[in-house]
Parts: sequence; C-alpha cells; structure tokens
Amino acid sequence: MTNVELAVRFFLQIAVILLCCRVVGAIASRFGQPQVVAEMITGVLIGPSLFGLIAPEWQQWLFPWDKTQGSRDTQSYLFPASQLGLALYMFIVGMEFRLDILRTRLASSSAVSAAGMFAPFVLGAGLAWVFFHHTHLLPERTTLFEACLFLGASMCITAFPMLARIIHFKGLSGTTMGTVAIGAGAIDDATAWCLLAVVLASFDRNLSQAWSNIGGGIAYVCVVLCAVRPLLAQARRFLVRDEELSEEGLVIGLACMALGAWFTDLIGLHAVFGAFVMGAGMPRGAVTRDLIARIQPLAVSLLLPLFFTYSGLNTRIGLLNSWFLWAMCGAVLAAAVLGKGVACWLAARATGISNREALGIGTLMNARGLMELIIINIGLQRGIISEGLFAILVIMAVITTLMASPIFDRLVGSGNPERLDGADLASDPSP
Repeated sequence: MTNVELAVRFFLQIAVILLCCRVVGAIASRFGQPQVVAEMITGVLIGPSLFGLIAPEWQQWLFPWDKTQGSRDTQSYLFPASQLGLALYMFIVGMEFRLDILRTRLASSSAVSAAGMFAPFVLGAGLAWVFFHHTHLLPERTTLFEACLFLGASMCITAFPMLARIIHFKGLSGTTMGTVAIGAGAIDDATAWCLLAVVLASFDRNLSQAWSNIGGGIAYVCVVLCAVRPLLAQARRFLVRDEELSEEGLVIGLACMALGAWFTDLIGLHAVFGAFVMGAGMPRGAVTRDLIARIQPLAVSLLLPLFFTYSGLNTRIGLLNSWFLWAMCGAVLAAAVLGKGVACWLAARATGISNREALGIGTLMNARGLMELIIINIGLQRGIISEGLFAILVIMAVITTLMASPIFDRLVGSGNPERLDGADLASDPSP
C-alpha cells in the first residue's frame, strides 16, 4: 500500500470514527452518560469484538492490521494521532487543575487516596496470583512480581480527567465532595504511574531504572512549577496582548506541552504525565483561558476519539471463550468496585464527611475511564499482559465508568452539597 493509499484510508477512518462516536453519544446521553463514555463504548463496537464479528472483511479492510507480519498499515497512523490527542487533553486538564482547592482538604484527600490505593492494590495483586498460577492470561515472560504490581496499579487508577469533567458538569467545584475526590484522584494516579514505572523497569530487567524514572519525574515537576511557571509569568506581556493570548503565546504553550510530553516519555513515564504537569504550570488567567478555548475543540472532538478507537481495535472480547474466563472477568469487576468504591467511602466517613457526600466520593473514585485505558494499553504494547487480560480490563474500565453517573445521581441526588468555607473556589482561578 502506497503512502497516498494509506493517507486516503486514514481520512476515511477518521470520518467513520467521528460519526460513530456521535451516534453512540446521542444514545448514551439519553441515559445520562457523558460523551467520553460513549467514545469508550464506540471504540469496542467498531473493533473486532462487534464490527469484526458481524463484518470481518469490512472491518479488516477499514482497519487493516497484521501483527504476525508487522506490516505497515493505517493503524500505525492512529497510534501517534491518539497519543497527541491524549497529551493535549491532559494538558487541558492540567490547566484546569486547582492546587488551592487540593490544599483546603488535603487530610481527607490523602486518607481517601490511601484507602483507594491500598484495598484495590491488594485485591488486584491477589487476582494476579490466581491468573499467574491458574490461567494463561499472562505472557510467559511476565513474572509474578510484575503481574502483581501491574494488576494492583490497574485497580488503583482513577479516571482523573473524567472525574474533573463530572465534578465541573455537576457543579461540584468548590464543594467538599468535589475537592476531596479531585485531590484523591490526583494522588492515586501519580502513585499508579510510579508503580507502572517500577513494572516497566522490572520487565526490562533493570529495576534500578525505575528509581531514575521516578526521580526524573519528581525533578520534572519541581522544574516546571519552580522555574518554568515563574518564567512564563514574567513573559506574560509577550504571551498576552490586549488581554488575549497572542499567536506567539499559543505556539509557546503548545511547544511547552510537547517538550513536557517528550521528556517524561524519554525517562520512562508516559507522555500524558508530562503534558498534565506542564498544564498545571501554565500562568492562570488569559493564558490558560485562551489556550483551553483554542485547543479543547480539536483535542476533544477529533483526536481523543482516535485513542478510544485504537484501544477498541486491540480489544477482543471473543478471547473470553469459557465460563472460567468470564468468571475471572466478574472477579476483576467485583474487586474493582469493592476495593475502590467501598474503601473510599469508608475513608471519607472516617475523616468526618457526611454519609451522603462520602457515598458520592466513593462512586466518583470508582470510575476508571480514560486513565485505565492508557495504563492497560501500555501493558499490552510492552507485552506485560495478554490480549485476553486486556479485554477483561477494558470491560472493567467501561462498566465502572458507566456506573459512575447513574449511581451518583441515585445515591447523592440533586441536593446542594456542602461547600467549603468562603467563596466558591470554582470562580477563583489559582494564581
């Protein structure tokens, strides 16, 4: 296939992906589900699990892929485009992240985060032991130590970007519930990335590299917040003209995002970590306001759906072809819900939060969403997990994310949640 033919098919793929996402999104919205959930489902539907089952020849023609031959195809275009979408989206989330809100309920956020990591990690490690000894869901090269760490990290993860969206959509910014959930989600995901760094280093038979990765990540955060952020604030006159972001400001912002993503990818962490931290380091006010306004439509409407599709193309639910494997899938789902949702609810209650709001926190923290797909895609690409286990974890990610909004509405309702002392923090951007 020539480059021209590859490009032609790639554009057709984009059209099919976007239209399918919108059709599924219109249906999902009737059930109170956000667009991001619809895109997760669409990715699975147009992959081999449904489209490939109904019309395998058409699916293979539209999304050609030959793993045995390693042949060049249009899926190779989807991967870098999807990674760009992820980086841009996490850059936006970083710009919307509020450090001042996190500080207001740090004790509760830390307690909820600790409970939301320990319980699911233990359950995930236990399931990894079962998978390692009694199934073929883990490749031969994966050790028990790596399996336990990876499954534990997968169970610990929270859908931080989606969490931020739900909190904003439901008007929970500046409330105790929203503040504790967003703070705990940020701590959980940072810890899960550290665990993943250890797994990847161990898989490369170079465990000492993990500490270099984590140390490099900590150094990167310090440089961005203590050096890059003040430098950009000093350059505000160049970045902003007449209270609007200049073209030079847009280019500098995007370049900073790309450099941050490049560096964290280089040191063994994922590009989304670098993009998120760089977003948190952007000067607040006109800079972040206009960067978000210019980047968000392209990232959310065009590039991000490509990532969900790429994940769906690697999801083969048909590999779960026995009652035992489906039972294992149910065990993963039960461990995910009990380990995360219940543990976070109990931790919130222990720190003095009302039962209604603690239930809301537990429900929000239980959604895995986008971040789960990122971490398991890395595991599949590196050969840490098999396609069968990948399918199980995708099912868990989709179901726990689907559960979040309707269960939240049923348990918490539409009453006014408790706001933090003082003004609504949602209207007071962090400096």
